[in-house]
Amino acid sequence: MFAVIKTGGKQYRVVANQVLKVEKIIGNAGDIVKFDNVLMIGEGENVAIGAPVIAEGLVTAEIVEQGRARKVIAFKKRRRQNSKRTRGHRQEITTLRILEILADGSKPKKTVAKSVEKKAAVPKEAKTSTPSKETATKTAKKKVASQKTAAISKSKED
Repeated sequence: MFAVIKTGGKQYRVVANQVLKVEKIIGNAGDIVKFDNVLMIGEGENVAIGAPVIAEGLVTAEIVEQGRARKVIAFKKRRRQNSKRTRGHRQEITTLRILEILADGSKPKKTVAKSVEKKAAVPKEAKTSTPSKETATKTAKKKVASQKTAAISKSKED
């Protein structure tokens, strides 16, 4: 069974267990994504074409990874003017694995969500009453500055 889905402004022909790269989709690795923008579903001679989409069609996929595509170089050169410009661009992409294609409006099979263990909060140690290095150096500088001004004022009085 195959389906044609639309995502990121492009159309893709997909089958179950296929891995494909599409424009960035929000989500983390392991999340399940549903595509309800199904344009066509087919199996052998039996093909259903939507106008423009199939109302009961659904394709589910799992996000394998989030990444960036290869760098595309945009090079512009103006002849006889000793002028050129080079720019690069890396598009953000999502790698998907197609899980199942549903044509009859049935619900997708529930997959077991990965459990995430939360780390226990480690209590912070109580702050000590000793001044930190920054405050110690600031007070030392103030003392030195006050001694200099006192010495200058004494020399003016003499």
